[in-house]
Amino acid sequence: MTASRVLRVRRPGRLLAEATALLAAVVVAFPLYWMVLSAFKPAGEIQSTRPRPWTLSPSLDSFRRVFEQQDFGRYFLNSLLVATAVVLASAVIAFLAATAVTRFRFRFRTTLLVMFLVAQMVPVEALTIPLFFLMRDAGLLNTLGSLVLPHLAFSLPFAIWMLRGFVRAVPEALEEQARIDGASHARFLWTILFPLVLPGLVATSVFSFISTWNDFLFAKSFLISDTSQSTLPMALLVFFKPDENDWGGIMAGSTVMTIPVLVFFVLVQRRLVSGLGGAVKD
Repeated sequence: MTASRVLRVRRPGRLLAEATALLAAVVVAFPLYWMVLSAFKPAGEIQSTRPRPWTLSPSLDSFRRVFEQQDFGRYFLNSLLVATAVVLASAVIAFLAATAVTRFRFRFRTTLLVMFLVAQMVPVEALTIPLFFLMRDAGLLNTLGSLVLPHLAFSLPFAIWMLRGFVRAVPEALEEQARIDGASHARFLWTILFPLVLPGLVATSVFSFISTWNDFLFAKSFLISDTSQSTLPMALLVFFKPDENDWGGIMAGSTVMTIPVLVFFVLVQRRLVSGLGGAVKD
């Protein structure tokens, strides 16, 4: 069979795969497009019984109502503090834990790894009430710590399990060579091993950041009376009203919430792709 014939045979399958991927991308991107479009639509078009996928008179009134909301800047800062704390803490702890379960042999090691998988299967909603009583007894209700600790606990199993592959991919001979050259275990850990598994840390950090930044359940459950500790998802509740919801404000606030996630993703996209590729290869 000639090369040209092979290309002719494979071309329909390739076109079908590309068309399917394009269709999936459109389906995924359309809700985001509609959210941004609704944020720029005037109130009359949003409430129209005949919605159109475009607007000829874009308006910033919805964004103005969002930024004029009292303590919006504080809510944004609270979300940023919680997400940053979870990302940094989970990265350091997951790196050390993944190194321990990969490089060392100890009792109940396999059991611990299985528990990491089991932890991913438990619905977050099923643990919200027990976590509420735990935070109450620890005196952490109405504090940002009540958001950091649960998200840290839920992000660690996935991060540790994913980083195991990256740590295992580093040859043990490299560590032996470093020790021969006089490097201590701590120096090898942070100056050699850490840069090598950095793509995996970036990949896990993206998931930790997104889940923490968009959290509403824990914020609604643990931040009861102190509104100064509220996060951005809680700020959207202002636009939900008993008589009529302010959909323009809701969509504008959601658009503003999406911007930091996009910025974070753009900053780490190269390392994210290599990290996911390494995880799949493992």
